[in-house]
Order: sequence, then structure tokens, then C-alpha cells
Amino acid sequence: MPLLPAVSECLWMKDQLLSKIAQHDAVIAVVGLGYVGLPLAVAFAERGFPVVGIDVNAEKVAALNRGESYVQDIPAARVAPLIAPPVPDGIVPARGRLAATTDYAILERCDAAIVCVPTPLNKTRDPDVRFLIESGEAIAAHVHPGMLVILESTTYPGTTEELLLPMLVKDRDLRVGQDFFLAFSPERIDPGRVDFTLETTPKVVGGLTAASGEVANALYAQIIERMVPVSSTRTAEMVKLLENTFRAVNIALVNEIAIMCDKLDIDVWEVIGAASTKPYGFMRFTPGPGVGGHCIPLDPHYLSWKLKTLNYNARFIQLAGEINSEMPVYWVEKVQDALNNAGKPMRGSNILVLGVAYKKDVDDVRESPALDVIELLRSKGADVRYHDPYVANLSHNGRGFASEPELNAALDAADCVIVVTDHSVYDWPEIVRRARLIVDTRNATAGAWSAPL
Repeated sequence: MPLLPAVSECLWMKDQLLSKIAQHDAVIAVVGLGYVGLPLAVAFAERGFPVVGIDVNAEKVAALNRGESYVQDIPAARVAPLIAPPVPDGIVPARGRLAATTDYAILERCDAAIVCVPTPLNKTRDPDVRFLIESGEAIAAHVHPGMLVILESTTYPGTTEELLLPMLVKDRDLRVGQDFFLAFSPERIDPGRVDFTLETTPKVVGGLTAASGEVANALYAQIIERMVPVSSTRTAEMVKLLENTFRAVNIALVNEIAIMCDKLDIDVWEVIGAASTKPYGFMRFTPGPGVGGHCIPLDPHYLSWKLKTLNYNARFIQLAGEINSEMPVYWVEKVQDALNNAGKPMRGSNILVLGVAYKKDVDDVRESPALDVIELLRSKGADVRYHDPYVANLSHNGRGFASEPELNAALDAADCVIVVTDHSVYDWPEIVRRARLIVDTRNATAGAWSAPL
């Protein structure tokens, strides 16, 4: 095809999509309706876009179509007013409405697809991109001229270009940046956070081409206050990994400092508090039982794995991972020491794990260090119970657990309480008053010992 028609067609496709976005006529599909996808779908619908949510989980789809929410940060009161009345298959909802489906064929009626599927690690701590491949192949079957595809799932640098792009153009005469547009924008969702929301957190976007970046920026700018365009999808992919590798390495550093202070008989929390008074050159990180959640335990390994393919050993990442993963062992040893000092063996002791979510005030147990703490305590013969106001039931390694129904009774019965998650709802002075022994991994009880009882 001659150069001039191709350029003209590119401009027409781009301008048409930009016009639809500006007028809120673009139909937005969000693929993967979890803690990242659902907030996006709700935000776009609230701004007046017709939105389709796609998920392979039929129960999740049915719940959403009933106006229910299964994501803690998105109350049903925000979801219900947006839900479209039942529409025939293949028909998109009206502007400002949200509908969910398991059928990818609806993409043929959509102008943009934002991919928010899980990207976990496998048992060898290597990237597990099977969900991304499955969704990519499903999208590829329905990608069409004038469509924008954006990947938000955290992954290694090069994924958008090396993995997703070939699927989208295979057996199709489609040119990226001309016939369709492809970009990467890392999710920055922090569950439970209220000071920074989806709308107020700056949004990094990198297009595979300049036109792709322009269109993706225009779409997100409809719901997000500040856009941060970068030069490429690889750059945007690396931004996310830097953010969470930075956190993982610094958490590992302060965890090791905590161990050092323990051996030197120094209060690490006093050290951190004093160091935090320096107005420059220091950023406060705090020690704990390890790292958990959807990002910090996983993302650095994506970067480390990618570098291994280039014959480079990411030593900081590996060392940080080793330190953080060993923290549950350190704290279980502290429980054993506390019991020994009280004249009790670990075997047969009633141990109450206080909080099993990976961080305070959320219901998410993914990669939570509490899971390792529980397994280690059980392996030493302890009778382990847990209490968490956000996590009613817990399943790990084939075993099921239920949160203790009465906290005070559980505290009274425990030989030792180990604080793993410092939920704000806990009455720490009362916990200190009732517990026989406390091992506090979060320094949550620091002010409770001197509180009036």
C-alpha cells in the first residue's frame, strides 16, 4: 500500500477514536474484574462511558450484574446505580452504565480493552503469564481496526511488545499504531488506601507507538487527574518494577536492621523514630513479619527473571527476597523464646495469630507472611488459632481455618499472642491487658503498655 494512504488511514483511525473518547462515546471493556479492574470499570462508567466488564469467573460476573461488590474499596453503593438493565448478547450498555459478561465476543463492539488479569509467580518463582496469554488470545480473536488495547497487569519489561503484540497481529492484516493501538499502563492500586485514589494517583502510560501513547493518554485523562506519558511500553513496564523493587529492598534493609538491633540490645523502633526526624536523605520504612500482597513479593522477581535471560544476576533483588522471606522464621523463634522464658514448650501451646491479612485494614491474604507464620508454628507442634476482623475464613496448603468468633475469649485462652497485622480496629490496651505473652511484629502495642487499664 502506498505511504500516503497508510498515513491518512492512521490519522483517520486515531482521530476517530480520540473523538469518541472526548465525547464519552467510546465503549470501554475491562478484562479482569478484580481489585484493579473493577475500580477502573466503575470510574469510567461514573464518567459517562459505556463499560463492559469481562471475567472468566461466572459468579463474579453474576454478582456484579446484580449490583454487588466483592472488592473492599468499591462499595456496592457505587456499583449498583451504574449497572445496566439486562441487555441482549452482543449489545453494549448505554453511556454511564456498566454490564459484565464472560463472553469475549462483546469486544467486537468495543473501542478499547484494558487488560487487568493476574500475573502471579509459579512454584519456581518465575513469571506465570498463563492468564495474560489466555486473555490475549481471546482479545486477538476479536481485535478490530480502530481499537485500543492497554495492558495494566504487572509483568517483565518487553511483555507488551514481545508477548501481547504477536498474538494481536497473528493471522491478521493489522498494523499497530495505524490500524489499532497498543499501550502499557502499570496499575498503582493500593488496597485500603484513602489518601490516594485511582483518580488522584498519577498515571504512567507508554505506547508501543507515538499514536498508541497519545490515544491511551487521552482515554485515562478522562478519569485521572495527572497523566505521566513515557516513551515506550518497556519504560512503563520498568516503572512499575522499580517502584515495588525499591520498596522490597528497603523493607529488607530495615528488617535486617531490626535483627541487628535485637542482637545489639537496641530498640529498633527508637532508632527508626530518631532517624525519621532527618528532613532529607532518609525515608521511613518499618520492619515486620515479612512482605505480602499482590505486588512487593512478586514484582521484583519478574525483573530478576528477565535479567537472568540476559545473563545478569540481580543481586539486590535476590538478597532482599531472602531476607524478607526469612522474617517469619525469625518471629516464630521469638515466640519460642518467649514461651521458653515463661517455662512453656512450643509443642502443645495455644498460639493466637492476631491478624492474617497482608497489611492493616484490608481483607487480602495473598502472599501474607501470616500464612508462613501459621505453618511454622504448626510444624513445631503449637495449637494455632487466628483472629482477623476482615478475614472470616482462611485456606492454606489444603487446610481450612476460621477466625476465632470472640477475640477476648481467644486472648484469655492463648499462651502467647503474636501480632502479625496491626488492624486499626484492635483495642491494643485491652489486648495487652488480657494476653499472657505478646510477640509484636509491628510495634502495634508500643503505646498500650503505659495506657491506663
